[in-house]
Amino acid sequence: MEITPLLWLVTIAVIIGLLLFDYIFHVRKAHLPTIREAAIWSAIYVGIALLFGLLFFAVGDHQHAVEYYAGYITEKALSVDNLFVFLVIMASFQVPREFQQKVLLFGITFALISRTAFILVGAAIIELWSDVFYIFGIALLLVAGQQLKGQLTGSEENKDEADNIMVRLAKRFLPASDEYDGDKLFTRINGKRLITPMLLVMIAIGATDLLFAFDSIPAIFGLTQEPYIVFTATAFSLMGLRQLYFLIDGLLDRLVYLSYGLAAILGFIGVKLILHALHENNLFFINSGDDVPVQEIPTQISLMVIMGILTVTVLASLFSPKGKALRAVQNAERFAHRYSMLPEDASDEDRQRAAELMDRWTTAADQVAQKYKDELIEHKDSYSQIIRTAHETRLNEARREGREAPVSQTVVERDGPAL
Repeated sequence: MEITPLLWLVTIAVIIGLLLFDYIFHVRKAHLPTIREAAIWSAIYVGIALLFGLLFFAVGDHQHAVEYYAGYITEKALSVDNLFVFLVIMASFQVPREFQQKVLLFGITFALISRTAFILVGAAIIELWSDVFYIFGIALLLVAGQQLKGQLTGSEENKDEADNIMVRLAKRFLPASDEYDGDKLFTRINGKRLITPMLLVMIAIGATDLLFAFDSIPAIFGLTQEPYIVFTATAFSLMGLRQLYFLIDGLLDRLVYLSYGLAAILGFIGVKLILHALHENNLFFINSGDDVPVQEIPTQISLMVIMGILTVTVLASLFSPKGKALRAVQNAERFAHRYSMLPEDASDEDRQRAAELMDRWTTAADQVAQKYKDELIEHKDSYSQIIRTAHETRLNEARREGREAPVSQTVVERDGPAL
């Protein structure tokens, strides 16, 4: 398939059109998307991305099709990992739930612009100096090692994603308000024009996007050197990320081993890049500047390895003891809160079903090994209070109706769940 300027223009127009559609019809009016809305639009964007890859197969360009899918899956996995950081940033700034869509869309738009710039620069460097793959490969190995080290040691390195240098500069040179004014970026207080936390959180996410680009762009160049494939795989992996955030919000932190999987993928691609660099070596101090006869890793094999790593990572996260423990702890809090929020006119059937779920997951959370409770429950007081309040409400209702509620009675008597 010939990559022509017209194809570039049409593709860029489609990407811009999708972004504008997202802003005009979904984000301009602040609202909290439902699970159904998020699921439908996530499926639509993933479907568009998958159908795009089939176009290469349709014209007989199987190599570019495989490169596109390998790049798309890798970038999508890295983008999901980005959502963890976005979640931390928005929690730090206490962004109201209904305004989070706008913040996410800005992050996606900025990421697309910044990564396009990195793609163009990267392609130009590769054209001029093919040995840059050594640098790309070593960089990815270092990133993979650092990520693995952080997981094994549990080190946070005192990193506050919401207090990066860009935010500190903005606060220093621009007068800022501590209160949100809807989803406005600027506000007026006592006649003075101030920036709002909404602008600060966008600056924080924009600065973080730049750091992510240093990981993602070398990674995809390790799978394909065609700038058009790099651009489309990156762009389509970012599209729909906003909807995916609301669809899997609450499930994100269940992927307890995602960082291990991403470290393995980045390390694998780093090795692939170094092998490619050796195969096309021009450095005089390596094999006298001649090519090194090494076996390169075909893109088809890369695609299978990446999919295999992600599959193992997700399954291990969901079904490992730690994953099951996290699921129990999260559901105990979730269903306790859901019971507390039942409307007064809720049917007896709804109340009974909600109470059964609350009892089931409270019991499951009580049975979680202590080491997982210590590791997984960051705010134990808040967690305990939510569950205790729900069970206290349920116990009072049961006593008024002359029924027994043994699980609720146990929780109330010991002043909360067993932590």
